[in-house]
Amino acid sequence: MAFKSLLSVAGADHSDQDVRTAAGLCAEVGAYLSVLIMSPPPLVMSPPPLGDGIPEWPQQHAQAIARLEKRYRQIERFSQATASLEKTSREIHKLLRATWRCYDVHIANCDQASVGDTVRQRALCNDLTIVGPALLNDINLGPLVINGSLFDTGKPVLVVPEGAEATLSPRRVLVGWDSRVEASRSVREALDLLAGAEEVRVALVDPEATCTGNGPEPGADIAAYLTRHGARVSVDRLPSAGKPVAMVLAQHAIDTSADMIVMGAYGSRRLRERLFGGVTRWIVGKPPLPLFLAR
Repeated sequence: MAFKSLLSVAGADHSDQDVRTAAGLCAEVGAYLSVLIMSPPPLVMSPPPLGDGIPEWPQQHAQAIARLEKRYRQIERFSQATASLEKTSREIHKLLRATWRCYDVHIANCDQASVGDTVRQRALCNDLTIVGPALLNDINLGPLVINGSLFDTGKPVLVVPEGAEATLSPRRVLVGWDSRVEASRSVREALDLLAGAEEVRVALVDPEATCTGNGPEPGADIAAYLTRHGARVSVDRLPSAGKPVAMVLAQHAIDTSADMIVMGAYGSRRLRERLFGGVTRWIVGKPPLPLFLAR
């Protein structure tokens, strides 16, 4: 599919690097940019228990005063966070007016538990979420954004690590294939990228020829599918030699001068933060490449 609307999620304390990256991608393909600026407060505000305003004993009075002071601090932090969001929003508007005119900017000041739902609502109405370096390095906000945009919507995510050349028009693409639903979903979501690339290499690690799954000739079916969509495809069957699959794919991307890796995102709800950490560890120390993920 063609990408006509991109989502960029940024923290209020982040630099504008991620938004600039997303704006550049939008300019490249003529897409609309939706920016969501988030600042989760450190504490969740809750109403005081009934009767706090009418203490009957000194001890109760002291406890009530302490609770009121705590609420005051929470409200103060909430107000400061909102002011920070509004300031960041103004800066982003100024940046985008100078670089890309087809955009909107929204702010969200919510607790940690609500971040995923807030991102999900925005991601549902966009084709692709961009996870740039600032968000990738934010261990508090990053996993929650991945959960909301990738796992809770079925929409794809493009991870752009520090130093990577962000593009939605890659010349050479490596597809990690294992005949699973997630890999199929990633290929389908990336069809426009793959059809426009000069070279697509479908890589299978330790594939087994079976009558089901990979089939009698591993990689042949997906190669034929991509060819029918106009992609220029070759199949690489790689031995792992005891190494993790991700490491084998990363090395093969280096060896083939790939501009992007396309692969499925795996993991149950309980494993999602581990997936985010795994992606982060994977790209650290590797030649920086955009990573296209779909669930």
